Amino acid sequence: MEYTSQYAWIIPFLPLPITISIGFGLLLVPTATKNIRRIWAFASVLLLSITMAFSANLAIQQINGGFIYQYLWSWTINSDFSLEFGHLIDPLSSIMSMLITTVGILVLIYSDNYMSHDQGYLRFFSYMTFFNTSMLGLVTSSNLIQIHIFWELVGMCSYLLIGFWFTRPIAASACQKAFVTNRIGDFGLLLGILSLYWITGSLEFRDLFKIVNNLIHNNELNSLFAILCASLLFVGAVAKSAQFPLHVWLPDAMEGPTPISALIHAATMVAAGIFLVARLLPLFIVIPYIMNLISLIGIITVLLGATLALAQRDIKRSLAYSTMSQLGYIMLALGIGSYRAALFHLITHAYSKALLFLGSGSIIHSMEPIVGYSPDKSQNMVLMGGLRRYVPITRICFLLGTFSLCGIPPLACFWSKDEILNDSWLYSPIFAIIAFFTAGLTAFYMFRVYLLTFDGYLRVHFQNYSSTRNSSFSSISLWGKKEVLKAANPNLLFSTMNNKVSFFSKDAYKIDDNIRNQMRYYSTTFGNKYTSMYPHESDNTMLFPMLILVLFTLFVGSIGIPFDQGKMDLDILSKWLTPSTNSFHSNWNHGPMDWYEFFTNAISSLSIALFGLFIASIFYGSVYSSFQNLDLINSFVKIGPKRILLDQIKNRIYNWSYNRGYIDIFYTRVLTMGIRGLAELTHFFDRRIIDGIINGVGVTSFFIGEGIKYIGGGRISSYLFLYLSYVSIFLLIFFKRF
Repeated sequence: MEYTSQYAWIIPFLPLPITISIGFGLLLVPTATKNIRRIWAFASVLLLSITMAFSANLAIQQINGGFIYQYLWSWTINSDFSLEFGHLIDPLSSIMSMLITTVGILVLIYSDNYMSHDQGYLRFFSYMTFFNTSMLGLVTSSNLIQIHIFWELVGMCSYLLIGFWFTRPIAASACQKAFVTNRIGDFGLLLGILSLYWITGSLEFRDLFKIVNNLIHNNELNSLFAILCASLLFVGAVAKSAQFPLHVWLPDAMEGPTPISALIHAATMVAAGIFLVARLLPLFIVIPYIMNLISLIGIITVLLGATLALAQRDIKRSLAYSTMSQLGYIMLALGIGSYRAALFHLITHAYSKALLFLGSGSIIHSMEPIVGYSPDKSQNMVLMGGLRRYVPITRICFLLGTFSLCGIPPLACFWSKDEILNDSWLYSPIFAIIAFFTAGLTAFYMFRVYLLTFDGYLRVHFQNYSSTRNSSFSSISLWGKKEVLKAANPNLLFSTMNNKVSFFSKDAYKIDDNIRNQMRYYSTTFGNKYTSMYPHESDNTMLFPMLILVLFTLFVGSIGIPFDQGKMDLDILSKWLTPSTNSFHSNWNHGPMDWYEFFTNAISSLSIALFGLFIASIFYGSVYSSFQNLDLINSFVKIGPKRILLDQIKNRIYNWSYNRGYIDIFYTRVLTMGIRGLAELTHFFDRRIIDGIINGVGVTSFFIGEGIKYIGGGRISSYLFLYLSYVSIFLLIFFKRF
């Protein structure tokens, strides 16, 4: 066991040769490298699979024996400073390694087909492999400075991946936004690391926790300074895990290819902030103010992410805000000290959300030949609907992922989210009420995404069937912009942005059966392709990872289900986390719970989830028959003040959600424009005042010199005359004083 752990350093560095080889190949022999691109893809999957096997072996050993292994070697040594590098193998690092490798392998397999037509195929695999290397190095780091190095590498990889299609201005802007926002958190993290080193003189976790705990226990550390240091560390996690108020980069990061969204926003980059808080929890837990701050930021993010997802049209952005909300749940659990529940939900959410993102990629893949290869069309749920008949496997996978995220048993997220909701009652009833309410919102907006995508009929109207290469289309908007063709029911209209619009329309257009067999021709670097104009199921290389993730979604929750005679204290997850949870004191690691108590607590969370599904089915269940349901509801609210008030509430909720809570607008006007205005003022002061004084002195000296030079004629008699005149005047004034 010790021998295996000693060589755990190969976990982060095993995939690295692929990145280096692809990079040098594209630089030196690009044609030959591109000709064997499938071999490079296979090698990437193979090496990451070996890494996964190594990580799984370490995880099994920890479950059976419960050990923590740390291996260090010195990098720099002198009399005042010593820096050691190494790897730390404990339950937290093994959990993160398993998540990164399993999801990473499936995403790489999925990407082989999804990116096959892209000219940047090899560049994509190079970035993805290096990203996996950076994340694995991050989670196995043994000290803070090593974490910071890999932290920055992860940020660099995310910048490259989000801006992968850098020729699109919106993608270039999105990667810059993500980079700048994360730099704010990274600067705070660096300051926190330096502050802790100044206090303790060490960067190793074990020494760091021990010294800080002793200083606080003996009142030798100023409490305000301790809070400041811990807050700076937490700022880094806030930015990386897209917590409020540094969450604004996450929805824009959807401009990258969908496999990147599945990898970054499911189990890797956004989980890095969660990992950092979990790793530093022994430090945070002795500072109650920081724990309160973590839980507060978590509950705000939970509610904000859910409300911002309510009216999104882009399917990937809806999932991005869902990720933001679910990470808020995990942060809330860490803030209340529920370490086990937090990591449990991290596991279940990672697989469920990866399934949903890959499912959305399959949907986009099937829609692109119809609406065009543009993200604002192929990802727009306004143009979807009725896909259940054309992509049945994707539909089943997406539905299971949706039910899991909604908290429907026996799927994975039910077990973990229910545990967080129960523990929140022990911490704060207010937080618990918000968490339960958001669970209902989660069920509503996730089922809304499913229904708008797969229910009803395809909302694309081909105006010219004869032109299959450039088919024009018009759409029925579910949100009432100008593309609405006609109102289905005048009684259901309400005013939004001074326009009469409707949320639904009965006039859904079917694609004519005559275009079923029509083919769309397009050319790529790697050959010519023909794609059916009709929505079609994805290839097997895209469906296989989704089916594997379905198995994870169905059964990964079993690691937290009780197996020991109805007691819940001896499940696999508790054994896995025993070394970590025993390393610090946690007030919310509850004792055994029998099945009756568990099901009693689960009734409330399941009820609120089912209620959210029910409301979503009423409003979005069938675009064609929903008007009967809406008429039934609206019949209770007659036209009058109550109806006007209801319409105003709907408008404000919609505008709040669709405009991202106006937070981006606030940042643009206050921060961006404010900083730009301050820069312009400083520029004006520098050019007109500072430079003006200096230039004024120079100009004045120039004119004085020019004037004086005409006085001198070069004649000595003139100079003597002026000299005697000045002396005479001086002597006259001097003698007059006496």
